[in-house]
Amino acid sequence: MYPAELVKPMRDDLASAGFEELYTAEAVEKAINKKGTTLVVVNSVCGCAAANARPAAKMSLMNAKKPDHTVTVFAGVDTEAVDAARNLMIPFPPSSPSMALFKDGELVHMIERHHIEGRPAELIAENLTEAFNEYC
Repeated sequence: MYPAELVKPMRDDLASAGFEELYTAEAVEKAINKKGTTLVVVNSVCGCAAANARPAAKMSLMNAKKPDHTVTVFAGVDTEAVDAARNLMIPFPPSSPSMALFKDGELVHMIERHHIEGRPAELIAENLTEAFNEYC
C-alpha cells in the first residue's frame, strides 16, 4: 500500500481530466456494466504510468469519438477495486498500468503494460483512439 500523499498527484492527474476514481468492487462493476462504452485506466506509481499511460489516456479523449464513461483504479492502493477490474479483464493477466475499453459491460480492447512501456504517449493514444473509432 502506497502512502496517500505519494499517490495524490498521480490520482489528480486523471481525476482533473474527468476520470472518475473508483475505490470498491461494487463501484467498478456498476461503472463497467453501464450502457455504452467505459474506459478503465489501472493507474500506477511507475514511471511508464507518468510518462506514457496517463498522458496517453488524456490525449485520447481529444478524439471526436470517445467513451461514454472514463474511470480509474489505482494499483497498490485500491486493492478491492483493482481486483474487481482485473477480474473483468480476464483472459489478460494483471498488469499496471493498463487500459481497457468495455462496451455494454464486455471487454472489447485491452492495452497491457508491455504495450505501454517504452512507447511514446502519442502512439498509445493512437491505439486508444482507433478503438474508440471502432467501438464508441
